[in-house]
Amino acid sequence: MKTFQGFVTKEFLHIFRDRRTLLILFGMPIIQLILFGFAIRNELNDVQVAVLDLSHDHVTQALTGELLHSPYFEGAAVLHSEQDIEAAFQRGAIKEAILFEPRFAQRLHRDGTAQVMLITDATDPNSAQTMVAYTSSILRDYQTRTFGTGSGVRIVPEVQMRFNPELKSVVLFVPGLIALILMLVCALMTSITITREKERGTMEILLVSPLRPLQIIIGKVLPYVLLSFINVVTILVLARFVFGVPVRGNLVLLLAECLLFIVCALAFGIFISTRAETQQTATMISLAGLLLPTVILSGFIFPIASMPLPLQYLSHIVPAKWFLIVVRGIMLKGVGLEYLWQETLILVGITLLLLVASLRNFNERLE
Repeated sequence: MKTFQGFVTKEFLHIFRDRRTLLILFGMPIIQLILFGFAIRNELNDVQVAVLDLSHDHVTQALTGELLHSPYFEGAAVLHSEQDIEAAFQRGAIKEAILFEPRFAQRLHRDGTAQVMLITDATDPNSAQTMVAYTSSILRDYQTRTFGTGSGVRIVPEVQMRFNPELKSVVLFVPGLIALILMLVCALMTSITITREKERGTMEILLVSPLRPLQIIIGKVLPYVLLSFINVVTILVLARFVFGVPVRGNLVLLLAECLLFIVCALAFGIFISTRAETQQTATMISLAGLLLPTVILSGFIFPIASMPLPLQYLSHIVPAKWFLIVVRGIMLKGVGLEYLWQETLILVGITLLLLVASLRNFNERLE
């Protein structure tokens, strides 16, 4: 019994003397609670919306004011024709377009009915349905407040879901799963592989060998590049032929963007491995520092626009956020590099920054 008590006491002392272990045990749950508490929101705020008013009468102007002054919506684009709607959706500038038909007020007073077209980006089906519900509620409130309940006057919303008219949830999850799986395979496995060499003592042998740090890094990550690319092709084939998720854009561009994200995720794994000394530390940092942000702060499940501003700013450094914009744009909207060059450049910049930092850390170990 005393032997067992001594063993347990020794383990407790070992844990409390290791600062990294204490940080993982107490710091990570707090960070996760804060992230989940603030990021998981069912409601929507500041949705980017555009209004195309073909009537320009007092009723449409009043309704436009009601919509844009609502806490749910934020005016994001000025539309002059129906052709502008498609361009705004492809740029990702708006999530919903509201189209008032010509002679709106005249039809409302003469016929008792006027139509409002609600065109919504349905790549996220849950958010699309919530946006339609918010808009319809504002229209009903204005109708009741202005004309009364028994007047017979009706403002009728006509809904059109873009890019996912059947509101399939798999359309939302497949691009996010690509990012999640690539981050898991690339960053986690790479960081564990390199830190395993440290634990075995073989990393020091590699560092004093004629191989340069860049050659060591390439040799370690090249197998994962190939395996991850095979995973991407497999996911796309299953998504197309099993789940019916289309690839409306250029397939070569999509594969090139996936390859860029693979290199970016591998760069994250390399950077983690240069700072972590054990596989356990590398695993915890990868899971808490990469996978959780990929799920929470990338727009994979929860809309970023509904999060508090600090988390919205924090999401800018999450590569999966930019990758999801690219993948959804190519697969679901069919857009090309002319609309996605900014996100591509951001991914290139993050990748180069991480590779330079990793090489610098390797050089420091050599010195």
